[in-house]
Order: sequence, then structure tokens, then C-alpha cells
Amino acid sequence: MPQTYIKRILEATVYDLAKETPIDPMRLLSKRFANDVLLKREDLQPVFSFKLRGAYNKIRKLTAAERARGVIAASAGNHAQGVALAAMHLGIKAVIVMPRTTPVIKVNAVRSYGGKVVLHGDTYDEAAAHASLLVEKEGMVYVHPYDDPDVIAGQGTIGMEILRQQPGALDAVFVPVGGGGLLAGIAAYIKYVRPGVRVYGVEPEDAACLAAAMKRKRRVRLPHVGIFADGVAVAQIGRETFRVIRDTVDGVITVSTDEMCAAIKDIFEDTRSIAEPAGALALAGLKKYVGEGDIKGETLLAIDSGANTNFDRLRYISERTEIGEKREAVLSVIIPEEVGSFRRFCGALHRRNITEFNYRYADAAQAQIFVGVQVAEGDDDREQLLLELDQEGYKVVDMTDNEIAKSHIRYMVGGHAPSGLGHEVVYRFEFPERPGALLNFLTKIGQKWSISMFHYRNHGAAYGRALVGFQVPRNQSKEVAKFLRTLDTIFTEETDNPAYQLFLN
Repeated sequence: MPQTYIKRILEATVYDLAKETPIDPMRLLSKRFANDVLLKREDLQPVFSFKLRGAYNKIRKLTAAERARGVIAASAGNHAQGVALAAMHLGIKAVIVMPRTTPVIKVNAVRSYGGKVVLHGDTYDEAAAHASLLVEKEGMVYVHPYDDPDVIAGQGTIGMEILRQQPGALDAVFVPVGGGGLLAGIAAYIKYVRPGVRVYGVEPEDAACLAAAMKRKRRVRLPHVGIFADGVAVAQIGRETFRVIRDTVDGVITVSTDEMCAAIKDIFEDTRSIAEPAGALALAGLKKYVGEGDIKGETLLAIDSGANTNFDRLRYISERTEIGEKREAVLSVIIPEEVGSFRRFCGALHRRNITEFNYRYADAAQAQIFVGVQVAEGDDDREQLLLELDQEGYKVVDMTDNEIAKSHIRYMVGGHAPSGLGHEVVYRFEFPERPGALLNFLTKIGQKWSISMFHYRNHGAAYGRALVGFQVPRNQSKEVAKFLRTLDTIFTEETDNPAYQLFLN
């Protein structure tokens, strides 16, 4: 039962190396949401992540014989840094197997703490499988990132600190979820000591392994995992963590990439610190909980779990923030191709600011524009804008939630295909981002069909994204998807996507 963890958490040895982190008030966010919003600052740990707690507690408890064998771990970054620093502090050899897609900042940090880095595979699962082989070959002790009682107990010390630091009002705690070690430890402690405090796990929509497990009442493995939030990119919740979580957690919230980006901005504006996507995940869930439940006057706490992100990812994060905060509408609008029509369109926006405008002459009668418009936070003002434009006689397509419009089309507007191109099919791809990745992707595609359109943009994430058009005879259209399934590449057909149809076809 989860209460068996209370003794483990109370006896956890973490403070030789980890530190008790503060709870900071989110003053700006509290005012916006009419709730008392608090942030537990685990990004302030020596490795800029909570993972040090569990790693050190596990390694500190090893016997002398186990320490002599050395330790090995598989991790996309934060657990790796915790293991490396803990091992260095205790004078133990450490080998860390990391996916080749791991952000460079995390690889360099592990090396700076004395850990030997082995880069293998594109995902955590591939790295973990290789680490298991090395355990058998080298005889080292494996330090699991989440599915280990001592690791769970180390992370549970955060729950102990929260209740000690916030003895008064506390209605709900929001915790990011990958494999579940952090959530299991915090929930086990809080629900035993103060069962009235609600505890919620928060996951990315494209890596929601806990939500899937809770729905089916058993662990499931996701076929694909999005890794924008690489710190929680796990395909299956842990066995031990799920045993604890299913009896202690009040619910699971899933959030989008845009909502995480907005939460990163919120943390920056209140603390002047930059969280990694997984670090801002819990706050994104808190905001969604407040917005959907119309919650007022409560004391809500989110865990800022880490701040290890590549600087070049900030460009992408910044671009998606306004949409994540629901402060920007992305629209396709048809306006007359005549003098003064753009001015009249601006007037129809009723003093709302234009954030982006893309246009190219293509027709003597009408113009298809791609426009970003600043709106008030929430959905109401965007819906009002759509209504007002409709009443003014404009034909509008709302593309605010259209992924290829935001990631690709906005950079390609004006590139309509010539009339003699022939039949074109369009696919969106994701592939591991590393040196030579684009060439490898193109080699995989081969020369079976001519490429008629291609857009790729490196935004500092672990996966590259490309939008590709192929010239394909109509009687071969179904063969494209069949062929692509043999490449072990994540893909989605977008031929019927309105953003493509309006601006590129």
C-alpha cells in the first residue's frame, strides 16, 4: 500500500547533496486567475532538476560491494545528471546511456559531473535497452529513473517539504508525469498526511501514458511518444509507480505543446527563470484546471521540475506562446484584390493588433491572406472576432489549432503549385534530430516519387519536422502510405488539410 512509502520518505537521504527548494508565489498569475498560485522551485537544485533527490537516495543506500561495481543509468538528461553528480560525490564510477536526440546542454552537463556518456538510439526505450545489455556485460548497478522504491522515496521528499513549507491553505498540487516517480512519491506522502489536498498528474497530450493507463485500469504502451517535453517522454508508466499512483491521485490532466510554451512564459514573467518544457508542464495543467473548472479563491501549487533546455529552443517556444495563452488567432481570410481592401480589413478587426500578415498576388479578383490577430485571453474574443468578420462578409477559416499551419504553412505562404504540376499528395513527418538526420530522412524516402514541395525547420527540439509533397499518379495514392509505413517514421497525411489547400495547392 502507498502508506509503506511514508517511512521510506522520512528516512530518505537526500540533503547531503540536494537542497530544500523554496515555494515562490506567482503574483502575476495569481492576479490573472483569482487564485493563490504557488511554484515549487525544483529548477533550483544543483543539477537544475528534482532528479538529484531520487538518484542520490538510491546510490547512497548501495552496499560497499555494489558501489565498487559502479552505477549505470539510461536517461534523456535530468536523471543522468542526478546520477552523475551523486556518483561523483560518493566517488563511484558512473556510465550514462543517453539517446542521440538528447539536448547537448544535458550531455555536456553529465560529462562535467564526471559521468561517462554513451549515446545510443533515438528514444529513452532504446537507450534503456542498451543500458540493460551493459549491466549484463559489465556487472554495474542499474539506477532506474523512476520505477524503484528508493528513487520514488527520494522524490517524495518534495511532498514532505511542501506540507512543511505550506502548513496553511493548500487545495491542490499539480505534478508533471513521465514514468511516474515524482508523482508517486509526492502523492503517497501528501495523501497520507493531508488527504484533503487534491493531487493531479499532468502529461503532454502526445505522451499521455498515465492517462491511458488510468482509463484502461492497466499499464499500456503508447505506439508513439512526442518529445517536445523530453523530460517526460515515456511510452509506459512504471509498474511500481502506477501501483502507487492509481490509489492516490485525484486525476490526470493533459496539455498541448502550445499550453506548455505559455506556461514557460508565465514562469519567466513571475520568476525571471526559464523552465524546460517538462518543468512548466505542471503549471500548464494548473492553468487548464482553473480555466475549465472556473476555479476561484483556491491555493494551488505546481512543481517546476527542471530548467535544462537548449537556448535555441526558445525561438520556437516564443513563437507558440501567444497561441498557447489563447491570445492569438491564426486565420485564413479572403479579401478583394483591390486598392484599400487591406485597410478595410484592418478596420474590421476593431483595434485588435495584427501579429503576422502573409500575402502574395495570385488572382486579379481576390486575395488569400494568412494573418495572425491578437485577441483577449481565452476563446471568447476569438469567437467574437470570427463572428464580426463573418458579419462583414469575409470568408474566414480559423487555423489557430491547425498544426501544419503553425509549423509550416506560415513560412511558405505564396508558394502555390503551378497548374501543370499534376496530382500531389502531402505528408507531415517527424524524425530524430541529429547531425545528418535530414540527409538520412531523404535517403529513406528514396526516389520512388518526385518531391514537389518540401519545408523543414530546425527549432531546437529532439525531433525534426518536415512537410513534404509528392507527385504521385492518382492510381498510386494508396501506395504512398503503404511505402511510408515500412520506413519506421512518424507521418501524417495532410493532403486534405485546409491550410495546404488554401495556400499551397
